[in-house]
Amino acid sequence: QVQLVESGGGLVQAGGSLRLSCVASGRTLNTYAMGWFRQTPDKEREFVAAISRTGGTTYYADSVKGRFTISRDNGKNTVYLQMNSLKPDDTAVYYCAARQTLGIGVFSGRSDYPYWGQGTQVTVSS
Repeated sequence: QVQLVESGGGLVQAGGSLRLSCVASGRTLNTYAMGWFRQTPDKEREFVAAISRTGGTTYYADSVKGRFTISRDNGKNTVYLQMNSLKPDDTAVYYCAARQTLGIGVFSGRSDYPYWGQGTQVTVSS
């Protein structure tokens, strides 16, 4: 099975940027659709962005559309989340997730993904 490790989180001021990375090991990533989710202590884990296994299709939550960009480099077994114009409401633990698939679809449900990383904290100060 695939193992996922996120990195790139940290503390940033509102309006700033961060790029999260998710490195996969154990399997080549080109057979997995990928997603990013986030969670705060008082909310359920929520969908942020998803990308098809080929990278040709992406999908975003309305709350991040136009500010966040998901991308992938299958040669490096890595998925990225570029986050721009960050807001205090973006503060959360960010998780990447993987789902093995032969298709080119994207997935936005928590239950769609059987594999998860441990998360990386993003804190946006006002």
